[in-house]
Amino acid sequence: MSGEASAPPVVSPRAPRPGIQKSSGAVTRKGDRGAKEKPTTVLPPVGEEEPKNPEEYQGTGVLEVDFAELCTRWGYTDFPKVVTRPRPHPTFVPSASTSEKPTVDEQPLSGSCSFNSLESKYVFFRPTIQVELEPEDKSVKEIYIRGWKVEERILGIFSKCLTSLSQLQAINLWKVGLTDKTLTTFIALLPLCSSTLRKVSLEGNPLPEQSYHKLMAVDSTIAHLSLRNNNIDDHGAQLLGQALSTLHSCNRTLVSLNLGFNRIGDEGAGYIADGLRLNRSLLWLSLAHNRIQDKGALKLAEVLRPFELTHTEVVERRRLLLEKGSQERLRSPSTSRHGDSKTEREKSQLMGVSSFAMVEKDKMQTTKTPKGLGKKKEKSGEVVKKEEKSGSGQSPTQGTPKKEDSTKTGKGKVTIPEQKLSKGKGTKTGSKEKRSILLESEVVGEATEMVSPLLEPVEHRDGKVFMPGNRVLLHLNLLRNRITEVGLEAFLTAVQYQAQFSESKSASKGPVGLLWLSLAKNCFSPQCPVYTTIQELMLPRDPASKAKHKEQAAVASST
Repeated sequence: MSGEASAPPVVSPRAPRPGIQKSSGAVTRKGDRGAKEKPTTVLPPVGEEEPKNPEEYQGTGVLEVDFAELCTRWGYTDFPKVVTRPRPHPTFVPSASTSEKPTVDEQPLSGSCSFNSLESKYVFFRPTIQVELEPEDKSVKEIYIRGWKVEERILGIFSKCLTSLSQLQAINLWKVGLTDKTLTTFIALLPLCSSTLRKVSLEGNPLPEQSYHKLMAVDSTIAHLSLRNNNIDDHGAQLLGQALSTLHSCNRTLVSLNLGFNRIGDEGAGYIADGLRLNRSLLWLSLAHNRIQDKGALKLAEVLRPFELTHTEVVERRRLLLEKGSQERLRSPSTSRHGDSKTEREKSQLMGVSSFAMVEKDKMQTTKTPKGLGKKKEKSGEVVKKEEKSGSGQSPTQGTPKKEDSTKTGKGKVTIPEQKLSKGKGTKTGSKEKRSILLESEVVGEATEMVSPLLEPVEHRDGKVFMPGNRVLLHLNLLRNRITEVGLEAFLTAVQYQAQFSESKSASKGPVGLLWLSLAKNCFSPQCPVYTTIQELMLPRDPASKAKHKEQAAVASST
């Protein structure tokens, strides 16, 4: 009986045998889960289809919305957030207020809210995209990315969402792990951005190939470029110097270049100086915290005063002069005054007196019927009167062709002495050369074309050709290098030349040379007489010191 009674409990565990179906049902549920989880595991083919969606996505103009949407479409689950760039509170500026109140109030809060305080500290290190907004319409003005690696896929997302930012002016990437490959992707992204983008900062991103010069291509629109702390050596400086200018190409958009905190030595400084020989757009250059010694300082100072052209530069200058002369001869009309008057009559008639077809008909009639010469003269007299009336103020563009013709004829005459200039007649043709350059600059200013620096007025001494030097550079920072008094003397001669040039009448228009020069904390004493004379010469040229003197004079006059 007991065995019979014990039999049912033995059967009861077997009763779940059919429950295996239940367990199989559980298996089927797990299978359902697996079937549901399979799409997540089969993301790669879906991911192949998803990149098409970002291409079809049209930006809203709000970076936070566009970036989040594009990241989700690309398959990102955890991605950086777009936040407004924090600014320091004005309460942190005074030392008394920060030392008295916050220390008393923060001690009890730090004990009760330790978790929140720790979390708030680590929030700073989370990857974010900081933006600076315009105060009026809250549009993105600048973008700051710091301390997290920007991959090529992220740059692809940026290429989609940055195009709709119409007011973007600057992109700052600090220690984002750029490579030479991602740099090329970033450079290809820049033309897609708004035309207001003018500033790019890539600091703390050392590259093996040092391909930073690609940012300074001829077709680049970057005006302000910062490459601090990138371990740029002499080879990288050579590439940057060639990007500034060569014999046949020149960067014409870059205004400021920051190369501080790198490893540029004398050879690299020489390459930068070679780039400054024919560059006429760079106004601001920083080579602070590098390894430049006296040889590099001599090269940089040489560019700031008249320097001798090399043989290849002289040959290129002659070629440009011959090419310029041939172009002007082709553009200029016939030298006879009668031909010039005909062209002017035709232009004036096109401006509103009569149509060009009527003029041609009149000409055909005059050639066929010589009997009607009197009537034709009267008509031409009426046309001349109408020209005088229209030229008295109704058509301002009518006077410009006359100026162009005069300049063209003037340049056509001057190009012949330029060829004689290469034979040694420099004293007589110097003034003519200056006149030709001025006339060319006027025409080029109207046509919005840049004249090669090799066509600037030159001096001839002992069979050598000297250019006046780079007077466009206004700011040069050589703080904390290895320059001694030998390099200081070279800079002293350059500053003295530029000071004399700025005082002359010829400098009333155009560039005036250096306004700010920093040579502090190099390998010489601050009381060095050469250094003090440089400071005395540069002090009246510094705009900041001029502003201080004006403020002091205003305060003195008010009192």
